Amino acid sequence: MIVGIPTEIKNNESRVGMTPAGVFELVKNNHTVYVQSGAGEGSGFYNGDYQQAGAIILDTIGQVYSMSEMIVKVKEPIAEEYELIQEGQILFTYFHFASSEELTKAMIKKKAICIAYETVEDEEGTLPLLTPMSEVAGRMAIQQGAKYLEKPVKGRGVLLGGVPGVAPGRVLVLGAGVVGIQAAKMAAGLGAHVTILDINMKRLRYVNDVMPPHVVTEFSNEFNIRKHIKTHDLIIGGVLLKGAKAPNLITRDMLKEMRPGTVIVDVAVDQGGCVETTRPTTHEDPVYIIDDVVHYSVANMPGAVPYTSTMALTNVTLPYVLKLANLGWEEACKKDTALEKGLNIVSGKVVYNEIIEAFGWEEAFA
Repeated sequence: MIVGIPTEIKNNESRVGMTPAGVFELVKNNHTVYVQSGAGEGSGFYNGDYQQAGAIILDTIGQVYSMSEMIVKVKEPIAEEYELIQEGQILFTYFHFASSEELTKAMIKKKAICIAYETVEDEEGTLPLLTPMSEVAGRMAIQQGAKYLEKPVKGRGVLLGGVPGVAPGRVLVLGAGVVGIQAAKMAAGLGAHVTILDINMKRLRYVNDVMPPHVVTEFSNEFNIRKHIKTHDLIIGGVLLKGAKAPNLITRDMLKEMRPGTVIVDVAVDQGGCVETTRPTTHEDPVYIIDDVVHYSVANMPGAVPYTSTMALTNVTLPYVLKLANLGWEEACKKDTALEKGLNIVSGKVVYNEIIEAFGWEEAFA
């Protein structure tokens, strides 16, 4: 199969769809790999590295799309890429369709085979291709939150770890999934007081077992959320409903109950956000303020640490890329139920129910 690796063109997205090591494995399996010139530079991988691994370097993104049977990338195609996509072409990337009706309709129109990293699901119910980026984003959420708590950027002026004689900052984590666990771990490591909420008691018991005593758990409901947002300095939104739009756990009216300078980092922004006032931002312009509450909702947080992110992503995507390239998408999905669950749109038809439900559609299109 001919596999194409284009340069990511989303704002400040420096990750790349595959490392030279991944390219080497594909070439070893007798596949042709086209890499757009400079695609890996933001992650620290250069044309020579890819050529040494056996890739062919192409000058333009148009060439990569037009000459490839499968496109492997990191983020969803943006408007400039829509016309480059060919009917029947396999696109393997993060899509997060439920948060963008425009993207969904564009991919339906192009009749491509859209396989979403974020809905590939193994037998244990985990999302292996989402996990590493959730780990990165969860850890980054605390780094960014700590920065935006500083007074010069309109935060409360709180040091998360505190100092002797001064109480540490308070972090509220919504969701005890991968993002929430990683955020709690980082915040606890800084010495902050952490409260983590979830509706899954099994997850809360796990948190109690593995976290230090200054990480406390509580069942998630509106009453408890309203109680805690009044006293916490940093709020992390880490809620995920697989392939669906995230629920609004914090509504616009709740902002008035928070103290001025409270910071919200909504990691769920890719799926629409779990805060009603969330809107996607970029690394170039990451924050905005509503009712004196600082909102950080960058839609590609791991893109700020592209070397780590690209390495972590290729570690988990490569086995699936090899299956798709070796067997073709139909046979690969028949033989691998995890990969089959990654199918979101096939030849103009939505095949993932959560997308249809997210937009209130009555049909999948055909």
